[in-house]
Amino acid sequence: MNDPTKSELAYLAIKQAVIEQALKPGTKLPEDMLGSHFEVSRTLIREALARLAAEGLVEAGRKRTATVAQPSREEAQSVFELRHCLEREVVRLAIARWTPAMGAALEGHVRLEEQAARQQQPAVAGRLAGEFHIKLAQMSGNPLMERYVSELVSRCSLILAVYGQPHSSECAIAEHRQLIEALRRGDEKAAGKLMLDHLHGVQDRTLPPDPAAEADLGAVLGRYASEIARASQNAAAPLSARAASAEATPVKPARRSGQPAAPRAPRSRSA
Repeated sequence: MNDPTKSELAYLAIKQAVIEQALKPGTKLPEDMLGSHFEVSRTLIREALARLAAEGLVEAGRKRTATVAQPSREEAQSVFELRHCLEREVVRLAIARWTPAMGAALEGHVRLEEQAARQQQPAVAGRLAGEFHIKLAQMSGNPLMERYVSELVSRCSLILAVYGQPHSSECAIAEHRQLIEALRRGDEKAAGKLMLDHLHGVQDRTLPPDPAAEADLGAVLGRYASEIARASQNAAAPLSARAASAEATPVKPARRSGQPAAPRAPRSRSA
């Protein structure tokens, strides 16, 4: 492999820093500073940033400084939906072209994931977990498939950074190994299901339900209003009970001043 040019190095360095979350979403990427650091012209830096923008990793505009992209939840959902479609097809194409060497290459990659996990390098482990999918896409024999999967995997790194869910190395490694075994057997149905289950698991770990989206204003206020009304009814219940008891008890009329007392019944004498 030839050494990258300075402009290519700038592109690759920024990309890997974004994928490993060393550069957080929203981080500014000023052309003059980058040009000085990589010792290239602003024109070449602008080209590198344009490539990253095309891959969805950078947001760039003519009149503002480029920044690391900040995908919305809707964009994140779209990324995972497309991954489900493409990577199910990757499995089918890879099985059709399967060779023992492909299995050995994937096993070797999983060992790198395990090494990063043992060394407690979550950023590296996360990048390697994504690269597993890119390597598998390469085995599909379809360059466009490889390109699109690579772009989607990179965007998932940004989604992780935005929504703050840590990478689960244990889940990724175990699920990757199960997938390799199904690919070796040539079991397209099982491998396809494992891939979809794996991606759904990644999505659930990466993109939990949005509390703000679930909070319906009417439902929230209605719940509080019901609780307040119920508490008021409970507080008023003892007063109502006392009032009802008072109404049920007969009240003797008060004797007016000067009014003779009612005659007493005569006592019976014993025989």
